[in-house]
Amino acid sequence: MSDSSLPAPDLHALFAAQQAQRWPAAQTTAAQRQAILRRLHDAVRAHRVPLADALKADLGKSRAEAEITELHPVLEEIQHAIRRLPRWMAPRRVDTPSMLFGARSEVQMQARGVTLILSPWNYPVNLALVPLVASLAAGNTVILKPSEKAPNVARALSDLIGSVFEPRLAAVVEGDGEVARTLTELPFGHIFFTGSGAVGRHVMRAAANNLTGVTLELGGKSPALIDASADLDVTAERLAWGKLLNAGQTCVAPDYVLVPRHLEEPLLRRLEAVIARRFGTGAWLRAGPDYGRMVDSAGVQRLERLTQGSVAQGARVVLGGEFDAPGRFISPTVVSGVTPGMPLMQEELFGPVLPILTYDTPEEALSLIRRLDPPLALYLFSRDEDMIRRVQRETTSGGMVVNGAVVHLTNPNLPFGGVGPSGMGNYHGEHGFRTFSHERAVLREPTPSPVRFMYPPYGRPVLRLAAWALRQLERQSGPRE
Repeated sequence: MSDSSLPAPDLHALFAAQQAQRWPAAQTTAAQRQAILRRLHDAVRAHRVPLADALKADLGKSRAEAEITELHPVLEEIQHAIRRLPRWMAPRRVDTPSMLFGARSEVQMQARGVTLILSPWNYPVNLALVPLVASLAAGNTVILKPSEKAPNVARALSDLIGSVFEPRLAAVVEGDGEVARTLTELPFGHIFFTGSGAVGRHVMRAAANNLTGVTLELGGKSPALIDASADLDVTAERLAWGKLLNAGQTCVAPDYVLVPRHLEEPLLRRLEAVIARRFGTGAWLRAGPDYGRMVDSAGVQRLERLTQGSVAQGARVVLGGEFDAPGRFISPTVVSGVTPGMPLMQEELFGPVLPILTYDTPEEALSLIRRLDPPLALYLFSRDEDMIRRVQRETTSGGMVVNGAVVHLTNPNLPFGGVGPSGMGNYHGEHGFRTFSHERAVLREPTPSPVRFMYPPYGRPVLRLAAWALRQLERQSGPRE
């Protein structure tokens, strides 16, 4: 299924084949699903060199960065799921109210059926295969549509999945936006989309026609709030790493910094030193293996336009500022003197340009964060426990890291997802298994059941007695403890 020009009838045929496999897949045992995941694990290991080569071709990722951010997290996710899958699948007993005395209640995890994963280009292996792991663990069939912006990775994923699974269970479909639109019009059991908010809205509208459930992993402007108590050396180190990972093309990369006015210059000095030490300067920055490239020249041109527009309004480039569209290169760029109304603050940057905004009081900084859309991540650098608790109380975000950036993605026990414009739903570990599962309520009513006292006609003395008994129960189990 790797032909990039697949016609719509072939997509319908693939969907029909997976629809036919939907019930056999849903009825697999934990041991059978573990075997499926082990096959995927072995296939990723066998294909890690072609995958790394594809990541290098599409995004300029070094082998080390490919292993750290793409391949190893997928293998960890698979192992995590294999170890815990029997417990995730087991029915959960829940309490039954006294008016249903003798009944037994439980929640069963049920596969959603044929699922669609629309994955992005920025982490094209990780963000394709981690949702795939969750969907297969939940007993679904899967069609995976990688982004056409990373064509080498899309082909490598097609080869990988084709080598281990029959298309009726899991298949990769390559192609452009028209292929994705055709897919979203099909009546999937669930659609999982990672990408921009604009495209996410199109996906949601298409899914609504079939009442298909959706998970949207979007993005937004994730702030890095630096408190007056922060350790600036630690802050600069972790901020630079989180921002410049994958050349800034990370949905949870720090998108802008809020720093106390008197700490701006000390922070800028430390950022410059850290970036030079970690990534190099001059010719080595471009030639070295540690700094990636933008996915296309259009991304370079967009960020150059936003930066120049902000400079025209009074901002100042204090580090970097080199934009090479043909080479898909942007030097690590720090812009100071940025204000909320400038172009750099009007959209998610998704690249290695970091605006610095100053504030005088915590109220001022928190007010700005709340005025903008809820971000996918919020990073707070602080050693003040009162400030940490305050930010937790007075802001919302998909995730939050204290004294770090991006690293919450590496914990499969934490849910990853957005809120409002930054997304809906979440995944990773058991949270991904639940996303791709329907939680089915099952109640077994016993043969001698107290429910019979509720049958009409309602004027019977026994029913009046039952109503009286229910009122007594209310008094005993009302809102007051």
